[in-house]
Amino acid sequence: MTASRPPGRALVIGEALIDIVDRDGRETSYVGGSPLNVAVGLSRLGIATTFATEFADDERGRSIADHVAAAAVDVVQTAATSAPTSTARARIGVDGSATYDFDLSWEFGRPPETAGFSIVHVGSVGALRPPGAHRVLELIENLSPDVLVSFDPNVRPALLPPAADTRALVDRYAARAAVVKLSDEDAEWLYPDDPSSASRRLLRAGASIVVVTRGEHGSTVSTAAGDLQVAAHTVGLVDTIGAGDSYMSALIAGLARGIGAQRVVEGRFDEHELAAAGRAAATAAGITVSRAGAAPPTTAELDAALGRIAA
Repeated sequence: MTASRPPGRALVIGEALIDIVDRDGRETSYVGGSPLNVAVGLSRLGIATTFATEFADDERGRSIADHVAAAAVDVVQTAATSAPTSTARARIGVDGSATYDFDLSWEFGRPPETAGFSIVHVGSVGALRPPGAHRVLELIENLSPDVLVSFDPNVRPALLPPAADTRALVDRYAARAAVVKLSDEDAEWLYPDDPSSASRRLLRAGASIVVVTRGEHGSTVSTAAGDLQVAAHTVGLVDTIGAGDSYMSALIAGLARGIGAQRVVEGRFDEHELAAAGRAAATAAGITVSRAGAAPPTTAELDAALGRIAA
């Protein structure tokens, strides 16, 4: 994933929380939250990143602050009132998959300044849960048109409005986002009548690139020109926590470095460029599932893995 173009600065907006992982009755805590994982992933891949989020000055909040600081991510607090740091309890199944219970708040009462950022990523609860979601959407819809926006719904049904209302929000984000990524499970919840239509629907809404991930079965990168299949990076599975977020951060970084933010916004790219970004994203996800918790790779780790694949 060697740099070929200056990637610019990234702003990531969304929730930060503590994942309390229950594996065989033993609990372990990790810093998490999909947007936080994307922010850390982008920074580890060499993109200067600011994270607009909410957490308290409590023990869990200090763990979050230490974690993002270690990844050289700047933090902007967006809460106007004080609330305890959010948590997500993840129960790991025998197949490595995770199910979640949340204790989370999201208000986005003090939106960040957006000047100077060429990439803005939003997703998950921060993009879809009231009351903060509508303020995030307003910020996104008022960005300069030359800013590359990426969006990952990362659906958590228990925390979201009814599916019809959430679909309407997703369509509005897709109308502004050049890049949308969702999982096959997201597609099934959002479009239960025809999950396979998710990519076409979101492209019609306005997105330039739509990616649907399917775990070990790979992913599909769709544009107006057609679909590109990307194989999964097969590794020893520890758990799937953060896999989609690592895919997202590596996809953004790959597009920004390999194509350039401005060309992505304008829809000027070819199949080979998309394939390279997709391979990097799938490889990053594979590295993450090979270790416990949401631990996205560094540039060195990702480049080494890509080199082994190419050899």
